[in-house]
Formats: sequence, C-alpha cells, structure tokens
Amino acid sequence: MSDKKKWLGEERRKKVLSLLKERTYPQPGSALGEELNVSRQVIVQDISLLKAKNIPIMATNRGYVLADEDESTMPYQRLVVCSHAPEETKDELFLLVDQGVIVKDVKIEHPIYGDITASVMVSNRKEVQQFIDNIKQTGASYLSELTNGLHLHTLEAKSEQDLEDGIKALREHGYLVEDDAKS
Repeated sequence: MSDKKKWLGEERRKKVLSLLKERTYPQPGSALGEELNVSRQVIVQDISLLKAKNIPIMATNRGYVLADEDESTMPYQRLVVCSHAPEETKDELFLLVDQGVIVKDVKIEHPIYGDITASVMVSNRKEVQQFIDNIKQTGASYLSELTNGLHLHTLEAKSEQDLEDGIKALREHGYLVEDDAKS
C-alpha cells in the first residue's frame, strides 16, 4: 500500500479542479488518479460530478482540460461534412493541421441516439499521431464507422485563408462532401 495521502470525496474533487486550473496541458485520468492515490475510475466519476456542477471540464483524447470560459475560439470557424474510410483518418487530419487548421471535434448523426459529438482537438501532426495511437491502443472505433464514413468536423483557424486551404485540401483528396449545387 502506498504511503501517499489518499484524497477523499469533496476534498479530492477540489484538488482535481485545482490541478486542472494550474496546468494548461491535458491531464490523463490515470495520472490524476496516481497523483491523488485513487483509481482512474474514481477520477472519471469525480469529473462527472464536477461537470454536473457546470464546471467546464472537457475530456480530450489526451486527458482532461479546464475550458477557459473567457477564452474565445479562433476567429475563423467552419463546420464541414466529410466522408472516408477509417484508415484514411490520419491522412484527413494531417491535411487539415498542415494548413494551420485545428480540428475541434467530430460529429455524427446516429439513427438511434441522434447527434453525437466528440472532442478531437488536434492542431499539429504530433497531436494527430497521439490521437491515432490512442484509437489503436484502446481498440476503439471511429465515430464515423457508425455512419459508413460520413461525419462532420468543426474546424478553427487564425485566418480565413488557412481555413480555405484546409477545405481545399479535403476537396482535392475527395474527403469533402459538398452540395451538388456548389460543385
């Protein structure tokens, strides 16, 4: 048994929130659990309880982050519709981040559950590779597999040109789904 202090209940949740506030990088649940001498599952439950109190904690593929409510999103944002095979996900994300685009999330419309949105939050090749590695290591499926490849992404960029360049790259690779009237 560890000699480290075992944090309990509300005191532990306050400490989790404190750690998220002081650290600007994602905190994996397992690392928080180790630091507070509890299991990852206890941290997952704590995060859920904190979210229920309207604390803006976001779960990303790299860990938990506290969303800064005062922090504005990038000045340019666009929702795009894409379609491709699961094995093309890495290529799709590389195309976007190489143009200076942040891929904020992925959305699908499930026939039973309706709209499902998941955080992606990748802005460079290293983060894309970590995302892909996490999918492989966990054996998880891509959300787009539930919709035969069809999905949406919220894209963000510092400039309209970066956003347009990212969309152009998707179009050139056949990943972008567009209205026939625009084609």
